[in-house]
Amino acid sequence: MLEVRIHGRGGQGAVIASEILATASFYDKKFCQSFPAFGVERRGAPVTAFTRIDDKAIRIRTQIYIPDHIIVLEQTLLTEGVDVTGGLKDGGWIMVNSRKDLQGFPGFDKYRVATVDADSIAMSHGVGTPVAPVVNTTILGAFARVTEVVTIDSVIKAIKDIVPAKRDENALAAMEAYEKVFFGKGSLR
Repeated sequence: MLEVRIHGRGGQGAVIASEILATASFYDKKFCQSFPAFGVERRGAPVTAFTRIDDKAIRIRTQIYIPDHIIVLEQTLLTEGVDVTGGLKDGGWIMVNSRKDLQGFPGFDKYRVATVDADSIAMSHGVGTPVAPVVNTTILGAFARVTEVVTIDSVIKAIKDIVPAKRDENALAAMEAYEKVFFGKGSLR
């Protein structure tokens, strides 16, 4: 079983990203599960969402404590007391929305790190506002390329089936992120 934990803030679309990732894996003929964990439900508060993917039925119904991969929708979560790498398996991917190469970031030495400037890509396609770009669909394009957990075609199909508005723009942003993801200097690719 493959487990992915998504970290974001309320309003950024972490829960929808989890649902899109699960749906894309379903389109790739896998079994899947998607669910959120909320604290105080308010815009801007840290939010965690989870996706499980397997070749057989998934019976477990708990949060994901030892993920294979992590997605971080906003870089500030790395320094604001959220333990994004908690339980991450050695060699797992950390996919971060960032303009910087984060290889060598404190605590990342056991993992593979990839970044994509999802804010700029989302804004260039009119997804969100300049103050609050919506990066959930964008970063999933990069995640598909980095991990090969799902195909980009399935991600695009899931975006077009699930996203409530600007479906084409979201799909184009995911495709651009797929092409522009940066594999950190110490990464295996």
